[in-house]
Amino acid sequence: MEFILLALILLFAFILSSTGFEPIAFATMLLVVMIVISFITLNVTIDDKSLGIKFGYGIFRKKFPLNEITSAKTVKNSWYYGWGIRLWLWPKMWIFNVSGYDAVEIKMKDGKIYRIGTDEPNELERAILEATNLKAAEA
Repeated sequence: MEFILLALILLFAFILSSTGFEPIAFATMLLVVMIVISFITLNVTIDDKSLGIKFGYGIFRKKFPLNEITSAKTVKNSWYYGWGIRLWLWPKMWIFNVSGYDAVEIKMKDGKIYRIGTDEPNELERAILEATNLKAAEA
C-alpha cells in the first residue's frame, strides 16, 4: 500500500509540474492522497465492551459489541475480495482489509458476517474468543 501511495504522489507531482499549479487540481489531488493514507493501516482494538476497527487516522471506523458476536474464526480471503472496505454479496459479508489475505471472520447475532484483515489471524481470533467467552470453531 505504501508503494501505491508513493506512486500516486509522484504521479500527482509530475502532473502539477507539467501543467502548472491549479488550486482546484491540487485540492482534488490532496483529497485523493488523504483518502489513500486513511487506508494504509487497520488497527484492531478490544476492550471490555467492544471490538473496534480503525483505518489509518480514524476517518473510517466501526465497533462491534462483544455481546453480539456469536463466533470468530481464522479465514483466508480470496484475491478477488480486494482491499479496503467491501460489501461482498456472495456470501453476503463486509470485508475490512488493507493487505494480504488472512482475516478473522466474525458472525453477529443478527446474522451479519464481517471479515477483518490481519497479519496475525490466530492471535486476533484467540483475543476475540477470550473477550467474548466463546469456544474456538471446530475445523
